Amino acid sequence: MSRAAGVLLPVTSLPSRYGIGCFSRSAYDFVDWLKGAGQRYWQILPICPTSYGDSPYSSFSTFAGNPYFISLEALIGEGVLSEAECDAVDFGGHAADIDYEKMYFGRYPLLRRAYERSDISRNEAYQRFVQENAWWLSDYALFMALKDFFGGKCWYEWPEDIRLRWGYAMDYYRRELYFDVEFHQYLQFKFFEQYGALKDYANRNGVKIVGDIPIYVAMDSADTWAHPELFQLDEHNMPVAVAGCPPDGFAADGQLWGNPLYRWEYHRQTGYAWWLSRLWYCHRIYDVTRIDHFRGFDEYYAIPYGAKTAAGGHWEKGPGIDLFRCAEENLGWHEMIAEDLGYVTDSVRSLVRESGFPGMKVLEFAFDSRDTGAASDYLPHNYSSNCVVYTGTHDNETLAGWFDSISEEEMAMARRYLRDAHTPKEELHMSFIALAMRSAARLCIVPLQDYLGLDNSCRTNKPSTIGTNWRWRVTEDQLTDALQATILEMTRTYGR
Repeated sequence: MSRAAGVLLPVTSLPSRYGIGCFSRSAYDFVDWLKGAGQRYWQILPICPTSYGDSPYSSFSTFAGNPYFISLEALIGEGVLSEAECDAVDFGGHAADIDYEKMYFGRYPLLRRAYERSDISRNEAYQRFVQENAWWLSDYALFMALKDFFGGKCWYEWPEDIRLRWGYAMDYYRRELYFDVEFHQYLQFKFFEQYGALKDYANRNGVKIVGDIPIYVAMDSADTWAHPELFQLDEHNMPVAVAGCPPDGFAADGQLWGNPLYRWEYHRQTGYAWWLSRLWYCHRIYDVTRIDHFRGFDEYYAIPYGAKTAAGGHWEKGPGIDLFRCAEENLGWHEMIAEDLGYVTDSVRSLVRESGFPGMKVLEFAFDSRDTGAASDYLPHNYSSNCVVYTGTHDNETLAGWFDSISEEEMAMARRYLRDAHTPKEELHMSFIALAMRSAARLCIVPLQDYLGLDNSCRTNKPSTIGTNWRWRVTEDQLTDALQATILEMTRTYGR
C-alpha cells in the first residue's frame, strides 16, 4: 500500500433514481469523480444483506450480497422490468434519504417480477454461479425462503425439525419452496454479476475497493443456523453468551451487541477452516479488507445470554496471531486494515504489530479531553507510516457536527494544534482534512460528508440508536467539479 488517499461512502449513500444507492450508472459516475479527484481508494463498508435495523453489521449472511444494490436500470435494460413499472413504485420522496420500509415493500416485488421473467434456470452463467457458490449459497437461499415462509420469524423460532435441520425437513422445504429458493439464488447471481462489473471498472480506472468484514455474525443468520457448531450455543442452539463492550466513560452500561460468540477451540481444531473461507472470499471480492473490531481476536467481551446490559460481562482470550499466521500460510499475503479502535491494551497493540496490518487513527479522537492518555495516540505527529488515518468513521459525528458538540477547551486545543485561530468554524473541516492528509499515515480516508462540510443530520450511523441510521445519501449536485478540483489539489499537495 503506497501513500494514497480515498473516500468513505457506503454504496447505499450513492445518488440513484430508485430510492437507494446501488450499482447503477451513478456508481460508475462516482468512480469517475474519484479518479478526477486523485483518489485511489473507495471504502464501501459491508455489502451484505441487512436485517432489522438496516445495519450492514447485522446481516442475514456473511457471504451474500445486498439485493437492494441490484440496479433496476440494468434489469430494465435486460427487458425483465419496464421503466413504467419501476417509476410506478413509491421509493420515498427525498433524494438525500433512504426510506427502508418503502424499499422493502417496493423493491422486492419488482425483483421477484424480474426473476419470474428471466428464465434464469436456462442461463449457463447462473448455473455455474450456483455450483461454484453452493458451499454458502445453498444454505443462504433456503434460509431466506424459510424466513419468508414463516412470516419473517427468527430461525430459532421455527418448528424444531427445520430449526435443527433434520434431514427429512431440509428435503421437504427444499422441494416445497423450490422457486423461492431459486429466487434468492437469482438475486445473488445478479448482485455479484453487477458488483463484479463495477469493481472491474473501478480497478481499470485506478480505484481500489476497500471492503469490510465484521468480526461477528448475527444470531438470526444463515451462518448461525447452518453452522451452530462454530458458536457458543447450547443443546437447543441458543446462545450461552453474546458479544458486546464493557462500560466505559462513553457508555455507563456498556454496549450489548447480542451476536453469538465463537467457539475458538473448535476453530483451532479445524485449522480455522470457516474463517479461512471467509477471508478468502473477502480477498476475492475486495482489493483491501478492513477487519472490524480487531481487538476481539486478542480478547473478546462475553456477556451472559439474557443480560439486560453489558455490565456483567467478562473478558476471554481470542485466537490471537495464530489465526492470521494460519491465514497467511494458506491464503498468502493480502492488504488488510485492522480496526484497532476503542479500549486498546498492550496485547492488542502487540497483535497489530505482529500481524503487520496497518491500524486506524481517527482525528476526532485526538482532542478528547476525557481520554487524554489515549488521545495522544491519535495526534498526527505520533503516527507511524503503517496506519490509516480517518477524520472520522461511519460511526462518528461528521467533522462539522463534531465542532458543534465539543467543549470550548477541546476546540481551543484543536485550533492550537492546527495553529489556526481565525478560520471560521464552517470552513474548518478542510483544515482538519489537510491535517490528516499531511500526516505520515500511508493511507488517508475521508468520509464524503466531511469534504462536503455537512452536519450531524447527515452522519451515517450513531451507535446504540435506531431509526435514523444508514439513511443519508449524497445528491448528484453535491458532487461538483469545484469540490473535485479542491480534493485533487490537496491530494497532490500532500503527495497522495
